[in-house]
Amino acid sequence: MPRVRSQSASFEPASQAPRIDDVFPAAALPGSEVELIGANLGPSGFLVPAVSFDSETAQVLMSRPARLAFRVPDPAATGLVEVRAADGATASAPLRVARELSAGLHPVTSPTVSRSGMIYATISGPRGKSTPVSVVRISPDGRSTPFVTGILNATGLAFNPEGDLFVTSRAEGIVYRVDAAGEFTIYAEGMGIATGAAFDAEGNLYVGDRSGTVFKINPERQIFVHATLEPSVSAYHLAIDAAGTLYVTGPTLGSNDAIYAITPHGDAREWYRGLGRPQGLAVAQDGSIYVAACVRGRRGIVRVTEKGEASLALAGANLVGLAFSPLGTAVLATNQAVYDVDLGVEGQNLF
Repeated sequence: MPRVRSQSASFEPASQAPRIDDVFPAAALPGSEVELIGANLGPSGFLVPAVSFDSETAQVLMSRPARLAFRVPDPAATGLVEVRAADGATASAPLRVARELSAGLHPVTSPTVSRSGMIYATISGPRGKSTPVSVVRISPDGRSTPFVTGILNATGLAFNPEGDLFVTSRAEGIVYRVDAAGEFTIYAEGMGIATGAAFDAEGNLYVGDRSGTVFKINPERQIFVHATLEPSVSAYHLAIDAAGTLYVTGPTLGSNDAIYAITPHGDAREWYRGLGRPQGLAVAQDGSIYVAACVRGRRGIVRVTEKGEASLALAGANLVGLAFSPLGTAVLATNQAVYDVDLGVEGQNLF
């Protein structure tokens, strides 16, 4: 009988090189989870692809043919993320990684940035407990120096059109004005649990009392109730756009919280709902809102467009807020540190 070659003895097809079509999100804090979308990203036998930034190896969390999730190593810097298959074939794609500027802090809402690019953040501390330093000043290259001492539970930060810094105390319900030397005086009292703060182009200061009130303080220091909202379990976070619309978040115990929009006349409405624990926020030049929040189970900086489309712009845990710097970067605050990263986004310039 003639011999027949067994079909099972046919050669194994050559493995295909990995391919990366997208990185989601395109930016991250060190230690956060990022996902690659593409092809040939799954295991080869029992071997999963290796992921690295230069010489730093990243932990692979999930490997499928079209998706691969990994944890950004710490330390890591903006650059190329490389996927290497078991046979040595590679693919790479850019990833923006935030750079730590200062640690050992305790921000509870967004930092603020001066016209020159100097960053200001708080060491807020537990409520009712004083800290040796209330506000620190951080240069764009990461040099941190004490700036204000003696404000109990410094919380919200905002610059007025003249460039003066204002700080709220959530323990005292006071707003302080701070001069260039770091000395402070009382600007307004009776603000309840005063948390977020923001100035409009006319010099009106808005202060969020997390128990349910947004106050407006005009340049003559007259105080008005601007709007009332659902109380927050932690803080009101405020940002304002060039048209004078005030955007407010106030996280609750739910997982479907809203960003509120308040007109200059005090009319409040839900601008977007669908975020988990939204905190500090900032307005981009195109009218989008960037907010520290959770969306669809992922935590980081969420971009919400004027059309109501929400997507994760940066992955990261423990974020409490952000501010856009005039130097072109986004300044991020976790509950322990301040970072900067180039998101390719320009913030609105009010004054």
